[in-house]
Amino acid sequence: MEEAINGSPLPGNNIFFSTYLHSLSQIPHRLRERVLATWTPQQELNQVRLRSGADMKRKLMWYDLVALGVGGMLGVGVFVTTGPVAANISGPAVFMSYIIAGVSALLSSLCYAEFSVQIPVAGGAFSYLRVTFGEFVGYFAGVNILMEYVLSNAAVSRSFTDYLCFAFGGSDPNKWRIEVDGLMKGYNMLDFPAVALIVLLTIFLCRSTKESSILNLIMTVFHVIFFGFIIIAGFWMGSGENLVKPGGLAPFGVKGVLNGAAIVYFSYIGYDSVSTMAEEIKNPSKSLPIGIVGSVLIVSALYCLMALSLCVMVPYNQISDRGSFSIAFQKIGWKWASNVVGAGASLGIIASLLVAMLGQARYLCVIGRARLVPTWLAKVHPSTGTPLNATLFLGVCQATIALFTELDIVIEMISIGTLLVFYLVANALIYRRFVIVAKSSPMYTLIFLLCLSCTSIGFSISWKFKQLRWALPLCAGSIVTIIALFHYHTVVMSRRDNNNHNNNNNIGQIGKWSVPLMPWPASISIFLNVFLMTTLRRLSYQRFGVWACLITLFYVLYGVHSTYKEGDILEVGGGVEGVSNHNSSSQQAKLDIQMV
Repeated sequence: MEEAINGSPLPGNNIFFSTYLHSLSQIPHRLRERVLATWTPQQELNQVRLRSGADMKRKLMWYDLVALGVGGMLGVGVFVTTGPVAANISGPAVFMSYIIAGVSALLSSLCYAEFSVQIPVAGGAFSYLRVTFGEFVGYFAGVNILMEYVLSNAAVSRSFTDYLCFAFGGSDPNKWRIEVDGLMKGYNMLDFPAVALIVLLTIFLCRSTKESSILNLIMTVFHVIFFGFIIIAGFWMGSGENLVKPGGLAPFGVKGVLNGAAIVYFSYIGYDSVSTMAEEIKNPSKSLPIGIVGSVLIVSALYCLMALSLCVMVPYNQISDRGSFSIAFQKIGWKWASNVVGAGASLGIIASLLVAMLGQARYLCVIGRARLVPTWLAKVHPSTGTPLNATLFLGVCQATIALFTELDIVIEMISIGTLLVFYLVANALIYRRFVIVAKSSPMYTLIFLLCLSCTSIGFSISWKFKQLRWALPLCAGSIVTIIALFHYHTVVMSRRDNNNHNNNNNIGQIGKWSVPLMPWPASISIFLNVFLMTTLRRLSYQRFGVWACLITLFYVLYGVHSTYKEGDILEVGGGVEGVSNHNSSSQQAKLDIQMV
């Protein structure tokens, strides 16, 4: 103590820094040990979950999940992306962009549904990828999902200010913001209503998941009724001529429709948050597939109808980038409806924010359980049963971004992160089904996944640079052939062998709910995610590259050392399975003794 008072360094500090410097010198060794280290689903369900202290409370039913999924997606997509995409990228064919994005989201949702049934924990894509491809891939996907949530929530909360302005009869949302001259353009309009909304929702989410889901259910019912009003009024007051004049149905061509699909994919953010509710559902194996797939189907239909109603009300070249639906009603002479739309859109945005903020805290909580970020973020409050620290931390982050950052800056970066994670989940499902569950050699499946990704990239690049004469048919034919050969080798041949040996354990078959017609749905999902990623602008990749470098650096300087020091019992690279299982049993026995 005397040394500390006199200004001399404390011995404890010296020990800490010397220990950390030693850890840095061990980075190559620790990376080899940890990057491919995997948990088993049993460890994820039992040992890792204990690190949060209290369990989350199982109170949700399947209809809660459908309402959470619908509420989480509706406010995000229609009111934020439809107007800009219709005006500048796809034209009246924006509804086709929604169909393409919806098909991709549906296939991805099937992959999520199977994983969530097999591994019903709150970690979503992070947990699914960690038990399949190892610690680093899971970490990389989990942190990208968090980035997607934080940025999209910040962007959507700024759109809340736009529509709230129209609800009160205003015409310029920037009047509700404060301009600061000294800041860079795009970051100089301070949005305090958006910050206030995030703060209020954060406080509410700290109380109870069930109360939050009830509020969302009520808001979603009113929201769907409100959507019905917009759709009926739009088709009643609109004109079919606006779909073809000026410039035809697709004035920007097929390329514009596909480019628009990559942007409106942002609209489907939200269904994956349903999978993060797995620890709070009474019957996960039944409720999760219904909640995830059902919400995507409902929202896809509503998106297409809403996009069509907007484009029949006014020509695409008169659609506003901001407050698109409110301004469209103003242009057809329904001023009162503009105010109603502003109020209803504001309500929808609140519902979507509620669900997204609910899901993001569960992601961070599970990443904290894995000790890849500080473990205090994993704590579950014993009385509320909610991840309190994670909810507060992420609320502060997105409120800060919402205060400064314009919507245009973050939308494409959100899309690329989302598409990449869904691409990884589809790959993981194929690997898990045909290698881990089937207990077969990984070589053939890994070669298939590599060839499928390479041919998908080849097709996408050929499309982007308009090499249509020979490259597109070649790549398309190669993709179909590769999937067909893999299906024949892994499914058809294995069934024939099993029948010959009177063995009922068919390859790739699992006891619980699973995606039908595998590997086709997951393979098509891989192709679509790659294709949509290549339609994004170079600036999106540059920003994403900076983000990827930062999170990788954090893993190298913190995450790998934190997990290595704990000496977790892991399978490494799908290797010594028998040793891992023995250690897992021993570790579980120790935990049982401690619990007693």
